[in-house]
Amino acid sequence: MTSLLVMAKAPVPGLAKTRLCPPATYAEAADIAAAALLDTLDAVLAVPDVTPVVALAGNLDRAARRDDLEVLLRRTTVIPQRGKTFGERLANAHQDVDGPVLQIGMDTPQVTPALLISAVERLAELDAVLGHASDGGWWALGLRDPLEAAVLKDVPMSRPDTGERTWLAFSHLRIGHLPVLSDVDTMADAARVASQTSGRFASTVGAR
Repeated sequence: MTSLLVMAKAPVPGLAKTRLCPPATYAEAADIAAAALLDTLDAVLAVPDVTPVVALAGNLDRAARRDDLEVLLRRTTVIPQRGKTFGERLANAHQDVDGPVLQIGMDTPQVTPALLISAVERLAELDAVLGHASDGGWWALGLRDPLEAAVLKDVPMSRPDTGERTWLAFSHLRIGHLPVLSDVDTMADAARVASQTSGRFASTVGAR
């Protein structure tokens, strides 16, 4: 069975989504991050016949919307993120689960169950799938063999060419594209994504 893996960071004020500040305060940014993660988990948990896994960095004790997050996280398998760099944490998270993996983050709260189901089905036909982000990064990576994720340790992250470099790193595999989505990094991103979706994230951004 495919694991649907979410890379997540505890939405703690001052530690989560700080690129939204200003104009958001640290507390507002953490609340927006929590709403994004909750909407993402809703979508993941609505996908049938997958194993939902969350690779979590940080501690939920001081997280925004902690109680709501704990309710949804109890329906997943939670594992700690391991590694010093983000590339290492990504590679290790893939390798900490069994079988095929479709991995996403918490920066695309507009993701839908239908989109995730389509991505899982596409992965069943290929060795890998990659969903590029409009800022040059990527929002989803699927691998039939999670050990292949080791190459992510050498891919520079958070750069305008990260998506291109990631595609090249897996070019030895039968790899296919997923739809391009917008990440939420800035308040302008948040407003744009909120206009494309409904739910907690859109309500939280719209209430500012």
